[in-house]
Amino acid sequence: MKPPPPSPTVALVTLGCARNEVDSEELAARLAADGFSVVADPSRASAVLVNTCGFVAAAKKDSVDTLLAAADLKRRGATRAVVAVGCLAERYGTDLAAALPEADAVLSFDDYPEIADRVHAALAGLAHRTHTARDRRRLLPITPVARQSAAVVVPGHRVADPDLPAGLPPASGPRPVRRRLDNGPVAPLKLASGCDRRCTFCAIPAFRGSFVSRSPADVVADARWLAGQGVRELLCVSENSTSYGKDLGDLRLLETLLPQLAALEGIERVRVSYLQPAEMRPGLVAAIAQTPGVAAYFDLSFQHAAAEVLRRMRRFGDADRFLGLLDSIRGLAPQAGVRSNVIVGFPGETEADLVVLTDFLAAAELDAVGVFGYSDEEGTEAAAMSGKLDEDEITARVAEVSSLVEELVDQRAARRHGEQLSVLVEEVHGTQGEGRAAHQGPEVDGSTRLRNLPPGTRVGDLLSVVVGESRGVDLVADVVGATAETGTRGAA
Repeated sequence: MKPPPPSPTVALVTLGCARNEVDSEELAARLAADGFSVVADPSRASAVLVNTCGFVAAAKKDSVDTLLAAADLKRRGATRAVVAVGCLAERYGTDLAAALPEADAVLSFDDYPEIADRVHAALAGLAHRTHTARDRRRLLPITPVARQSAAVVVPGHRVADPDLPAGLPPASGPRPVRRRLDNGPVAPLKLASGCDRRCTFCAIPAFRGSFVSRSPADVVADARWLAGQGVRELLCVSENSTSYGKDLGDLRLLETLLPQLAALEGIERVRVSYLQPAEMRPGLVAAIAQTPGVAAYFDLSFQHAAAEVLRRMRRFGDADRFLGLLDSIRGLAPQAGVRSNVIVGFPGETEADLVVLTDFLAAAELDAVGVFGYSDEEGTEAAAMSGKLDEDEITARVAEVSSLVEELVDQRAARRHGEQLSVLVEEVHGTQGEGRAAHQGPEVDGSTRLRNLPPGTRVGDLLSVVVGESRGVDLVADVVGATAETGTRGAA
C-alpha cells in the first residue's frame, strides 16, 4: 500500500500592521484545516502567501519587493506558487496582477473563506480571475447599527466556523479560525475593522471598508483562546478603537470590555492601540488609565497640532485641546505612556503651522513619535488639494521635526529614571533579559533591558523593576521582584 502523498506546504509572509498579523493567522488556520502544512521558511514551502500592506508608498514598495523575492524563489525551484493577499492586493486588484505577472494569484478579502481552494488552484497552474478594485465602504449599510447582519467578508472577525474539522483546538467550545504564527507572549486581538472617518490623506477606508465591530463575545472567546496558547499580553487593534461598539448600539462598550479581557486567566496585560483623540471620552480615559491589568498606554493619532492643518486633514482638535487631553490622562495615571504619529508638509502647511506643531511636541512630553512626510495617495482628497509643498521642503521639515522628536523622547525616557515599572519579559539570556513596560508598545516604542534576572525567570513573566538608565527611548532597569507577588498588576 502506497503511503499518502505529502501535504502541500505554505508559508505566510506578513507585512504592515498588527491587524494584518491577525488576518494572516486566520488564513493559516483555514489552510491548515484543509490539509496544508504551515511552515515558517518560504524556501521550504510549496506556496508562499504574501500578506501585503497598501497604506503608503514605502509600504507598497516593500510589498512588491517581497512578492518579487518570492517569485525569485519560484524561478529557482524553491517554491511553486506565489500568492498576493492583503491590503495592496485588495486595493489594486487587476492593476496589481497586470503590473506583477510574477504573482500566480492576486486575491481579494472576499477570497479568504476559500483560501485553500485558491492556493490549490495556484499550485495546479490554474489562472485566477482577479477582482476589480472597488470601494469596500459601499458594501455595507451607511447606518452603523445595520452592518452586523450584512453578508460581507471582514478579515479577522470570525471566531467559530462550523465547517472546520472538530480536531482543531480547543476540542470543546468555539474553534477559532486562527493559528498562531509565532510563540511570543504578545498577540494582537482584533476589536473591529474598517473606518468611518474621512481623513483627506488616508485611503484605508476605501479598501478596508466601513467600521464594523466584533461582538464582545467573539473578542473574549478569541482572547481566551490566545491565553490558552501562552499569550500574556493582548494588543487590541482596529483602525479606530475609540469607535468600538457604535454599530452594536453602545459607544461605551470598550469601557466594559477591557475589564473582562484583563480578568481572563493567564492574561497579565491588555493594551489598546489606534485611539482617535477627538473621540476620547472621560470614561474611556479612566478605563485605560485605571483598570487593573490594562496598560496605561495611549496610542493617540494626533497627526498635527495646528488647527487649520487639522481642518484640511478633516480632523478635529488643536494644540490646546490635545494638551488638555494629556493633562487629564496624567492626572489619573502620572506614569502613563503616550505615543503618536505626525504628518509634516501637508498641503497648505505654513512655517507658522510648523512652529505650532513643534511647540506642541515640546510641551506634550510624548514617549514615542513617528514623523512622516506627506505624500499623495491616489484616490484621496488631499491628492487634489492646492498648496502642495515641494519634495525638498517636505524633506527638510521632516528632518527638522525628527531631530526635535529624537531629543524630546530621549528627555522623556531620562525622566523615567528611578520609576518603578512592570515589565513583561520577552527574552531571557541568563541573568539578563529584555521586555517592555506598559508605556512601550510592541516594536515601535522601545524596550527595557533587564539586569539581575531572578533564577527561573521565563518569557511571559511580569516583573517589577526600577529604571536605572536610558539609551534613547530604551530603558535599562534592575529587577526588584515579580509583579504578581507585589500586587502591582496593571501598573505602568
